[in-house]
Amino acid sequence: MSEVPSDAELASSLEGGFISRHADVNGTRLHYVTGGRGRPLILLGGWPQTWWEFHKIMPPLAQQHQVIAVDLRGMGGSAKPASGYDKKTMAADIAALVRHLGHERADIAGHDIGGMVAYALAANHPARTRRIALLDIAHPDERFFNHSLLPRPGRHQTDGDIHAGPGRFLWWFAFNQVPGLPERLLAGRSRELIDWMCDYLIEDPASISDRDIYAHAYSTPDAIRAGNSWYRAFAQDIADEKTYGKVTAPILGLGGGENGHLLLQAVLPGKGTEVEVVLVPGSGHYIPEEQPEIVTAHLTRFFA
Repeated sequence: MSEVPSDAELASSLEGGFISRHADVNGTRLHYVTGGRGRPLILLGGWPQTWWEFHKIMPPLAQQHQVIAVDLRGMGGSAKPASGYDKKTMAADIAALVRHLGHERADIAGHDIGGMVAYALAANHPARTRRIALLDIAHPDERFFNHSLLPRPGRHQTDGDIHAGPGRFLWWFAFNQVPGLPERLLAGRSRELIDWMCDYLIEDPASISDRDIYAHAYSTPDAIRAGNSWYRAFAQDIADEKTYGKVTAPILGLGGGENGHLLLQAVLPGKGTEVEVVLVPGSGHYIPEEQPEIVTAHLTRFFA
């Protein structure tokens, strides 16, 4: 693995006056990168990435917003406590950060795990949430218990090859649930996992060229344990979600490729009172990096 720039160096490399900071909120320490001026827009990333997954869309968004890209509890430069990885607690982290930064409420865009947190924020802290955008993900619900542990021919694989199948075999949902083992297997070898995940869930692998940044963030046993804890909390997330009513903040769902768009189309209309779902063409799962111009245009329009 090549030498990786610090968060401060990465932040300063972006147009828009971005800087790297930390905040002590809700009993934990969050790292965030902020720049631009205007109404606050919080960006929440997913696994196995960091705030850097938004680096292509942060400068243009900063022309109209104060952009705040956050490392979630357990991610990157943020603290990695022993507990608190259910999405309701992580949403409380972000609600506290919004107040810490001097805002009453904010717009929120979340990708992957960050999208789950964004939804939980809108459900539990409506006064802190103006609008939310969910990028290629929905909050965990009972459907998660139905994910197949075997790749289904014609759905997850073709002729025994899961890379050739039309669908996505979510084996890591189960792998990340196993306590202790992923930390021992992946410590110091996280680049292998990063490459596999990126190549499997992306339309154009060249769209994510800074993979060492993510590999470095998940290179230690503690970082792997913390990231996997987001998955190990899914049962609690599902139980919590059953208590939520419909989200009243407007929701935009941006879905990449076959799976993401169809999932959001099927799920989101029943989750909110004002929902729009849009296909991001030419994209797999990592849409902020694969199609930054399209994502920027939709977020700019939606949050205007």
